[in-house]
Amino acid sequence: MTLVAIDFETSGREAHSACAVGLARIVDGRVADCFYTLLRPPSPRVLFSEIHGLTWSMLKDAPTFSDIWPAIGRFVEGAEYFIAHNASFDRRVLEACLERAALPPLRMPFLCTLKGSRRSLPLPSRRLNVVCDYFNIPLEHHNAVSDATACAEVYLRLRAMGVTDRQMRLS
Repeated sequence: MTLVAIDFETSGREAHSACAVGLARIVDGRVADCFYTLLRPPSPRVLFSEIHGLTWSMLKDAPTFSDIWPAIGRFVEGAEYFIAHNASFDRRVLEACLERAALPPLRMPFLCTLKGSRRSLPLPSRRLNVVCDYFNIPLEHHNAVSDATACAEVYLRLRAMGVTDRQMRLS
């Protein structure tokens, strides 16, 4: 089975304000490939720089979401699921970016490692960094490709613990 973990960083409160995307492809039970790009957000006003470290000067010459979508489409081709930690956020960003770019919606279902972590891990918090610490997974938190790769590894650990895709499926 092939799956793709996805993570977005955003530059504003609007769901279509993606400024970075990271993808990690799982093939045959291991992370086989990664993809990362900065994205030019729809506005030069960049919020959350203190979280993700990205600024307008870093993003202004980046490709737009619609520019990069063909490469993303090739990367996810053949995957059965997207995986994300707090998948409702990343699904909302993906859907909003597709809509804003006048691209057709992608009908791939999402699995949520946050949901799986809540079901099975005895932790006071199930934030990605806490879960990665628990599993000893390296993480450069809020770097989209590091977050996506870590999410893929969390997924593999949860599956090894017996958590099913059905238990992690986002409604």
